[in-house]
Amino acid sequence: MTSRHPESRVLDANGAGALVVIPTFNERENLPIIVGRLLQAQSGIHVLVVDDSSPDGTGDVAEQLAADDAGRRIHVMHRTVKDGLGKAYLAGFAWGLDRDYAVIVEMDADGSHAPEQLHRLLDAVNDGADLVIGSRYVPGGRLVNWPKRREFLSKGANTYARLALGAKVKDITAGYRAFRREVLEKIGLSEVESAGYCFQIDLAWRTLQHGFTIREVPITFTEREIGESKMDGGVIAESFLNVARWGIQGRLAGIRAGKK
Repeated sequence: MTSRHPESRVLDANGAGALVVIPTFNERENLPIIVGRLLQAQSGIHVLVVDDSSPDGTGDVAEQLAADDAGRRIHVMHRTVKDGLGKAYLAGFAWGLDRDYAVIVEMDADGSHAPEQLHRLLDAVNDGADLVIGSRYVPGGRLVNWPKRREFLSKGANTYARLALGAKVKDITAGYRAFRREVLEKIGLSEVESAGYCFQIDLAWRTLQHGFTIREVPITFTEREIGESKMDGGVIAESFLNVARWGIQGRLAGIRAGKK
């Protein structure tokens, strides 16, 4: 694929210029582990922990990590409401865009996304991709210790989204991804209403609709060892209905364009 960016390399080998946004809610045990691994894997990146007033004290843990970081690479945002993963990411994106980071990364706090594989996403951005998704379902992608029920739901959701939207992304629900700042500036983040995991589909769909390129790189997705998943029935229902609506809107827009 031809790069959209003649001078595509925006990060150095240590990830300088990238911000990793990590939303948290009751992740006090996982957070120090994942942040430590992340800074060891990519010494130049910065981290923004977005904590939704975790009652277990995750926010305090994040503040201590930031205070102990001599390189000032760790930052903390405290939100007073818990209104979904998407809203937490949007707050983190706005913070990063205001501070001129070239690339903004999404990463879970529970260890399911390996920091040691972040370089795969950043290398693809440097190679010219606009949005890079760490994919479980491309050659080389793996699932470790994931319950069969969750795997079935995930694969079913991705198949449904591909068919409904006509998108060719294999893992459009994935939450390990890296955006060039230009993408986040142009896809209308102020209009995003998705709060749960549907947020991932929403942003990927907007990225495609605006003519940006998406590339998938293989990752190993590992089920959390500490804590509980935040997935519930309401998240699934939101995703199903929104994807159907976006698919219909996209097809109607295509029909209207064909009649002009």
